[in-house]
Amino acid sequence: MTEIYVSLTCPFCMKVMRAAEEMGLTEGKDYVIVDAAPGTPGRKKVVDTGGKSMVPFLMDGEHWMYESDDIIGYLRSKFDA
Repeated sequence: MTEIYVSLTCPFCMKVMRAAEEMGLTEGKDYVIVDAAPGTPGRKKVVDTGGKSMVPFLMDGEHWMYESDDIIGYLRSKFDA
């Protein structure tokens, strides 16, 4: 399952979530949102995986990335949206 780590106060995270919705993707079916606000287990996973305390962050199996435009492009190619 594709995981998107976000903080609800992050405008770039909102951009990714809006884009996923506009592509017709369904949370819980196509992807899952993980709370990665500072101090959360989600943020620890982001740092442990990618080395930076930065969101949005996508994990899909062995693939992971940080940048919102890259994440949106990945979702478009994965789901052919």
